[in-house]
Amino acid sequence: MKKLPRQLLAWGAALAVLLAVFALYTRPDFLLTLADQLWACF
Repeated sequence: MKKLPRQLLAWGAALAVLLAVFALYTRPDFLLTLADQLWACF
């Protein structure tokens, strides 16, 4: 693979991950559930 397509693919994947995380932050019930599950580990 050439460098430019690989770099564009990497930037696209990073942007998709950031948008997915931002979308989850708009749902407080999900974050509360995630925090409860994380707290249950300790």
